[in-house]
Amino acid sequence: MPIDVHAHYVPLDILEPLVADAAAYGVSIVETAPGCQCLHFATGTQVRPFFAKLVEPVADRLASMDRTGIDRQILSIWTDIFGYGLPAAQGVRWHELLNDALARFAAREPARFSWLASGHLADPQAAARELERRVTRDGAVGAVVAANIEGTNLGEVDLDPYWACAQSLGVPVFIHPAAPGPTPRTRFFALNQVVQYTFDTTLCVGSLIGAGVLDRFPRLELILSHGGGALPWLAGRFDCMHGRMDRAQQRHVAQQSPSHYLTRLTYDTILHDPSALRWLVDRVGADRIVIGSDDSFPPADHDPLATLAATGLDAATIARIADGNPRRLFRLP
Repeated sequence: MPIDVHAHYVPLDILEPLVADAAAYGVSIVETAPGCQCLHFATGTQVRPFFAKLVEPVADRLASMDRTGIDRQILSIWTDIFGYGLPAAQGVRWHELLNDALARFAAREPARFSWLASGHLADPQAAARELERRVTRDGAVGAVVAANIEGTNLGEVDLDPYWACAQSLGVPVFIHPAAPGPTPRTRFFALNQVVQYTFDTTLCVGSLIGAGVLDRFPRLELILSHGGGALPWLAGRFDCMHGRMDRAQQRHVAQQSPSHYLTRLTYDTILHDPSALRWLVDRVGADRIVIGSDDSFPPADHDPLATLAATGLDAATIARIADGNPRRLFRLP
């Protein structure tokens, strides 16, 4: 029963409250062309229009899952619209709206969908309360966070109340990059999708390791998108600088060398290269790999089970990655 832990969906019923009272959320709808709508945040950020598959009817999503042999998707909202720069009251209200909508959507097909709760990380206490409420009351099986808060690495922000909440609840936190707009060097050649997103994850988890988050929260489960970005491939370089940097000046308090934490983390399969995926499995262990498709976006893996099979792994290992690992992590029946 293959489970896809990295799939996105945005229920369109989030739009009606924005039409009625955009100021309450700090988010408004902008029509860039006839029938082409996108979200504009009070911070000045304006994201791309929704991809058609990101807002597709539920029947279409189920049909595409059936075609690729995916039994269940664990859905998360598009991290580019998390709006972490919003003032606290608006940001908290915005994530409540997002979670309400995604919970309703998943509840329509409980045998096929689970969902991850988001929160306004700029207010860690409020985000922790939102996570606890959604897990204990509304059936969220975990959390999703963007890899940066308005360009600041998560390890540079005091998010301990949030990490403590996730650890206490026993739910994993899925870290997904956010890059609503390209940098001057990633405007062309699809470098925003290829490089900026993956290195956002790399920078984020490097900061969490260096800040000692994994030491302070030894039972915290983190899932990294896109095969962990470049982290597994740069582990030797991380270790090198762990030994040679001025650790006090760099605020680096990790108790172990960075490579020690590789097997504390979980990685999805979206690498688009079976040989690279096989190397990752060998590097961190099959118990630390889960299927991800990135469903809804251009870099999605349109047949993640075929990618997994192409690694040459045996059937038992494939079953562990496709079903056993996510079922254990998310405590699915």
